[in-house]
Amino acid sequence: MPSQPARCPRWVRTPWAVAAAILAPVVSLLVAVPASGSSTGTAAGCRVDYSVNKWSGGYTAQIRVTNLGAALSAWRLTWTYGGDQHVTSAWNATVTQTGRSVTAVGTDWNAALPSGAGTEFGLQGTWQSADPAPTDFSLNGVPCGDDGTTPPTTPPPTQPPADCGNAVLCSGFEDQTGPSPSGDWRFTAPDCQGSGTAAVDTAVAHGGTRSLRVDGRAGYCNHAFVAATTDLSSVGPVLYVRLWVRHVSALPSSHVTFVSMPDTSQGGRALRVGGQNGALQWNREGDDATLPAQSPAGVALSRPLPTGSWQCLRFAVDTSAPKLDTWLGDEQVPGLHVDGVPTQDVDQQWLSRTTPPRPTALRLGWESYGTGDDTLWFDDVAVGSSPIGC
Repeated sequence: MPSQPARCPRWVRTPWAVAAAILAPVVSLLVAVPASGSSTGTAAGCRVDYSVNKWSGGYTAQIRVTNLGAALSAWRLTWTYGGDQHVTSAWNATVTQTGRSVTAVGTDWNAALPSGAGTEFGLQGTWQSADPAPTDFSLNGVPCGDDGTTPPTTPPPTQPPADCGNAVLCSGFEDQTGPSPSGDWRFTAPDCQGSGTAAVDTAVAHGGTRSLRVDGRAGYCNHAFVAATTDLSSVGPVLYVRLWVRHVSALPSSHVTFVSMPDTSQGGRALRVGGQNGALQWNREGDDATLPAQSPAGVALSRPLPTGSWQCLRFAVDTSAPKLDTWLGDEQVPGLHVDGVPTQDVDQQWLSRTTPPRPTALRLGWESYGTGDDTLWFDDVAVGSSPIGC
């Protein structure tokens, strides 16, 4: 481990008023799409899965289109919004909107759509009075569902089981017998130690009668973590983590961390999960890269970590490719998703480093780089090579 903690990312000092200007070119890049399009055949049918996450005045949508007809060398998906939604940005497709009519076309890398194949893209937008999901999708001019299949719906995602299964690490802290972490869990301050503390709590728990409590303190060098002794260096090729976390103070504007994983691809420096600008974020200690990018558009694609209640946080780290996924409860967080293809305001900075991560251990606690006291509880933690649900 380095002798000094990583410095706070320099872009956190960018005033929001200035950073908001980043939003302007996002919309201006959406160019008109020729109505004719191009393909090697017409679509005999298609399926569209439209998954939306919305909040007051805004939404993101993850859209998967599956070609059930002849192979296409280029695809064009159209639909009509029934409310007053307005698309402001998109990734993995070029999306344009005229009135309520929306058109999405593939990019250079995903333009071809073989028969039976599918592709995914996402978008972000605004709404004021109504945000119903569209139902009139057409692929290259042919309505989806024309082949006799069920009209497109948004099915509930298939969730992995919540039990540990064959996980290499599975702990509800019920084996802790004293007030201080012991046995398979040890207190540690990776870079430097301040006044933060950790204890086994018998008053607050997600399941059972015990949890891990960390009283985190603000300050540049005030680290307090509890590390599992389990070696994770052979878990993979995808490392899945599930934990329940409860905390008191909203994530601050400055950078904080509450999950830290030493990473051999960074020479032992940490792959970190925490917050910045009030929303969840990943941070890579070796080069201070963040996910999402700390622009208003990027932060809007992440989510805050609700206070005063237990939250299920899950993530998947691919150790064979620069990819990862993050879920808060059963919702995939769009701004905390890396698919290997750079997306503006999301993972362009993260993908500047192409070496896949290789986490070797799990640490839970608190690390602040400025302001930000917090009290956190952790419970029902699991790590394995297969997805683990909430």
